[in-house]
Amino acid sequence: MTASALPPCAPEDVRRVACVGAGVIGGGWVAHYLARGYDVTAWDPAPDAEQRLRRLVDAAWPALVQLGLAEGASPERLTVTATLEEAVADAQFVQESAPEKLDLKRDLLKQLDAAAPAGVVIASSTSGYPMTDMQTEAADPGRLVVGHPFNPPYLIPLVEVVGGERTTAEAVAWSSRFYEVAGKSVITMDREVPGFIANRLQEALWREALHMVANGEATVREIDDSITEGPGLRWAFMGPMLTFALAGGEGGMAHMLDHFGPSLKSPWTRLEAPELDKRLYDAVVAGCDDAADGRTIADLVAERDQGVIDVLRATGRLPQQRTEGETK
Repeated sequence: MTASALPPCAPEDVRRVACVGAGVIGGGWVAHYLARGYDVTAWDPAPDAEQRLRRLVDAAWPALVQLGLAEGASPERLTVTATLEEAVADAQFVQESAPEKLDLKRDLLKQLDAAAPAGVVIASSTSGYPMTDMQTEAADPGRLVVGHPFNPPYLIPLVEVVGGERTTAEAVAWSSRFYEVAGKSVITMDREVPGFIANRLQEALWREALHMVANGEATVREIDDSITEGPGLRWAFMGPMLTFALAGGEGGMAHMLDHFGPSLKSPWTRLEAPELDKRLYDAVVAGCDDAADGRTIADLVAERDQGVIDVLRATGRLPQQRTEGETK
């Protein structure tokens, strides 16, 4: 293992970002970085990757215009390369967004570490793997971090940053600052936990929803309505902990725990995942088709994007854009 070099530039001075993997998450990152005024190089091994990527950027751009573009932002600043090595050759930051397969992640991070300029931080968009498990084959694991976004990365501000056992503290701090400069809301985690923070909470809700569908206790539409018309309205601006604290009235969380604590022993949740057999699979798919009510995936994406923008605007949380004169 070689000693990790320091990043060659400050987070504020980054001008060129490389995105490796151009699916839904990787393409969302590409759209975000373009809207923030960066030059972006991208690579994906799929034969139709460039066409799909450019369609994704075009579809996302109206929402990004509403959010507010950085000075000089343009889809024309995207270059799709023929090889991984070309994509990262001049990169000042690398965002990896390959499929969630551990062996694939390990090998790809090894390749990126070998190809990227010395000291350039390489961040993985993994939604669940600890970096400790992914950095095992890299010659310089010190510059490898997790930068876990939420879908779509061009709209949802959250990024969870955490290093592995061999990641340097400098790489973690540099990454967190870079994401902040790039317009994201950053949680820098002190320690690794599989699935990180938000996905673990989301997964618990998802598992309970699957149980209710499997047992015929609720339909897909009822489950979604129970969130969008209920706690989801509060969660848009106040998380579950403070929301529950308010349930305690003037006594706050202490009163809430005293009063409702015994209900934790009630059989309200089943956190073990149900068996995803064909019956449940078909019920969930059919339920989503019914809930879509004739809307296509493109229709739903546009509806989601506009909804997120409206919530961000209503709660005063639109990402701050670079002003003219700031470094791109």
